[in-house]
Amino acid sequence: MEFSEELESSLLTQPWASVCFGESSFLAKVCFRDIGYILLISDLSSVWYESADAEAVGQRSKELNKRLTVQVSSFLNHLCNLMCPLLAGQPGATTAFSCHRSPSGLRLHVKSELSGLPFYWEFHCCPAPLEMVFRHLVRPLIQMNLVLQCQVQELISLLLQKDAEIEDYRESGATLSR
Repeated sequence: MEFSEELESSLLTQPWASVCFGESSFLAKVCFRDIGYILLISDLSSVWYESADAEAVGQRSKELNKRLTVQVSSFLNHLCNLMCPLLAGQPGATTAFSCHRSPSGLRLHVKSELSGLPFYWEFHCCPAPLEMVFRHLVRPLIQMNLVLQCQVQELISLLLQKDAEIEDYRESGATLSR
C-alpha cells in the first residue's frame, strides 16, 4: 500500500474534533505514523488537507528549526503530542496555534518547545480532493443521517404501539394512574 493511501485509511478511523484558532472554528482530524502524517481540516465551507511523508517532515523541520537536530521520528512524535491534546479540547499551555487562509490553501502555524528550544511547525494544507471530502465527510454524515432516521422511525413505531396499548386498557375499563 502506498504511503498516502495507508495514512488516509488510518485517518478514516479518526474522529472529527472541533478546534478554534483565534476567531476561526474548524473541524479537524489527523493521523500520525512513523512514515509521516495526514491532516484534514474544514470550516464546513472548505476542506483542506496535508499529507507529508517522513522525508518531507525532515526537510521542513530543517527549514523551520535550524537549531534543532532531532530524528524525524521525534519530530513526528512531538507533533502528535501537540496536536492530539488540541483535538481532545485540551491544548498545551506552552503551545500556540494560528492559521492563515489564502486562495491557494490554509497554513496552520504551531509554536512550542522541543528539548528546551523553540519549535516551529507549519502545516501547508491545500484544498482536499472531492473524493477525500466525500469519503471523510459527506458519506459518514449521510450514513449517520440514515441511521438517525431509522431510529426516529423505530421510536415513532414504539410510541404508536404504546398509545394503542393505553387505548386498549382504557377500552377494557382499566383506570390509568398517569
